[in-house]
Amino acid sequence: MASIASLTLEVADVEAAERFYTAFGLHGRLHLRASEAPTTGFRGYTLALTVSQPADVDQLVDAALDAGATPLKRPAKSLWGYGGVVQAPDGTIWKIATSAKKNTGPATSRIDELVLLLGVADMAESKRFYIDHGLTVTKSFGRMYAEFASGPSPVKLALYRRRALAKELGVAPDGTGSHRLVIGGSTTGDLTDPDGFTWEAAVAARA
Repeated sequence: MASIASLTLEVADVEAAERFYTAFGLHGRLHLRASEAPTTGFRGYTLALTVSQPADVDQLVDAALDAGATPLKRPAKSLWGYGGVVQAPDGTIWKIATSAKKNTGPATSRIDELVLLLGVADMAESKRFYIDHGLTVTKSFGRMYAEFASGPSPVKLALYRRRALAKELGVAPDGTGSHRLVIGGSTTGDLTDPDGFTWEAAVAARA
């Protein structure tokens, strides 16, 4: 699994999810498949869209809300920039953010980066798992955060302590059941990381 090749969201209604994700312009970046796997509360991860300026954050958040998303954190300035958090109708939590605090032009809704941020119970154990499976750490802040090289991947992988991630997203940290997420990579067989996230041989994205 040298890098993430695809992401599959498991949703109750594939057609409805496909309609929603046009709000983000994510056609070709996500794969969707039907699932009724039980899941409650926080699923342990977020998908983050990095954009170039606050106007793009506002535009994407507004489009998501118009398409049926639930606001978890309204866009606001922070120490690190500007961002907001929404929850899609299928339950996936999305963070839309920029490191810029001022606009430099009109909104474009262009997505610079898609990041999968996994909430982990034991940072050292989870980081070791991914290093052992071929990923290279590019940033690491003790037992709080780790980021891996993405290479040609359309998705960057990062790890964050689960409780801290839930707090940042504005949700309770507890959750049970399926993550409703499958990560596709260059692996010859199915793998499960220490926090129960599943990797499988990559499939072509189609949503």
